[in-house]
Parts: sequence; C-alpha cells; structure tokens
Amino acid sequence: MMMGHAKTEDIEIFLTVVDTGSFTGAANLLNQQVAKVSRAVSRLEDTLQCTLLNRTTRRLELTEEGHVFIRYARESLNTLYTGEEAIKLLKQAPSGHLRIDAASPFVFHQLTPLVGDFVAQYPHITLDLTSHDNIIDLLEYKTDLAIRIGDLKDSNLHARLLGKSKLRLVASPEYLHQHNEVAHIDDLSTHKLIGFNDASKLNSWPLRTPIKLNFHMTGSSGETLRQLCLNHQGIALLSHFMIGKDLESGRLVEVLPEAIVRPNNREAIQAVYYKNSAVSSRILAFLDFIQPRLTL
Repeated sequence: MMMGHAKTEDIEIFLTVVDTGSFTGAANLLNQQVAKVSRAVSRLEDTLQCTLLNRTTRRLELTEEGHVFIRYARESLNTLYTGEEAIKLLKQAPSGHLRIDAASPFVFHQLTPLVGDFVAQYPHITLDLTSHDNIIDLLEYKTDLAIRIGDLKDSNLHARLLGKSKLRLVASPEYLHQHNEVAHIDDLSTHKLIGFNDASKLNSWPLRTPIKLNFHMTGSSGETLRQLCLNHQGIALLSHFMIGKDLESGRLVEVLPEAIVRPNNREAIQAVYYKNSAVSSRILAFLDFIQPRLTL
C-alpha cells in the first residue's frame, strides 16, 4: 500500500502534544477538543503506517519512529512557516496577535513607553503584554515572546541578546542623609538592605568583597524594591533599566559604584521564543523595533 502525505495540521497537533506532554495539554493550548487532537495523531500514524506515541495511563512516550519523525517534522514546518512569514515581510505588513511577557519593571519602564510608536508603525499587530516576575512556561501561558533578565539555562528556547543592563546599589538622598556614610562594602552591614523574597539568587549580590547581607525588608518584584527605595526605606541592588531616570533626576543616588563585579550573570537582557516554531514576522518586527530604543 502506498503511503499518503501527512496533513500539516495533523503534524502541528502532534508536535503540540509532544511539547505539552499530553493530549489534554495540547487541546487546551490549541482550544480544541481532546478527541479531535487524538484523532489527528491517529490519522498521522495511519498515514505514516507506524506508531509515533506509546500511550500509557500516566504518560506519553515517543517511539523510535516518533523520535525520527519529529526531527524532520519540526524542520519541515519551520521551513514552511519561514517561507510564509517571508512573504508577509515582502508585503511589509506583519499582522496578528503577539503576546509578550516580561518582569513588571521591564514592562513599566522599557516596553510601555514604546508601545504607542510601535502600534502606529504596525497597526495590524495586536499586542498583549503580560508581566510575571518569575520565569513562565511559554507554552502553558500561550506566550509568543518573553524577555528575561540574566543568563539563561540551557533550554529549547531560541534567545536574542537585546543588551546588558548594569546592576547598581541605590538609595534615596533622604535615606542616606539620615544614616551612616556608605564608603566601603563593609559599611553595608550597618544599613537597611532591601531584597527579594523567594528569590535567594537575587539576594546574592555580586560584590567584589563578599559579605554577609542582612535584609531589613523584602519585596516580590524589582518595582516593589524601587518604590521602597524611593520611599527612603534603604539600599537595594537594581538594574539600571528601571532606575535610570531616577538617577538622572536625583530621586535615587548610586552608592559604592565600584563594588559590583562586572560582568555578572544578571546583566543580560534576552528575548526568548521557541526554536521549534518559525520566527514570525510580528516577533521580528517587535524585536527590531524595540532593540535600538531600549534604555538599558
């Protein structure tokens, strides 16, 4: 019997099942019924005349044939999507929905000021901005693009470095006027330090001379720490992208500028998206637009 050609939609559904780890997860992501997802995978297996997934009550596992097919399937779909997006780019009219996620300070201080000009230039792109201060799963949150701060762990995400943002120790002039001088790193032990809760790595400051840090107050996001500093509650270590204007206006003052080790693993600002899906014209349009305009 001659093997037929697999439908693109069935391949897309199969890849989504693999990425989410279940038929239910794929159905939720694709806004389809579980039965339709299951039928698509079965139809693909019938077309290829082999079993791609071993189904058990607890998990799905790729068969040997599944491992072979998925590699070529991703590559083929990427080529197809890239061709489609290239056609859109030729028309100079990227369009569609674009969901972007970033930590709240990055959304507030870097993205929202650029949205008006971006929408004016690309009126057919619908933006959806979300902010999570923890790293989210792009598939679970149906997110096209995430902007992450700091070095990335190895993953199946493609990354584009947008730039680097220096870490700075800052406090308000009012706080510094009311407390002891900060002339040496050891002086930090006598001051009120503001840190993150539930983020031990963010509370490990890259100081040239390591000291024990005792935090007087903690917050869940960089924006919360910034507001605490502006309200004279102590000294915090924050990225320049969220405090640049505060430093220019004098609302905040940098202390011990030579105390921070540079480079360090919290400086990089990176845009991430799945390698397994083609880089759409709207993602490219957004990244190319914001990168030269960011004030990191």
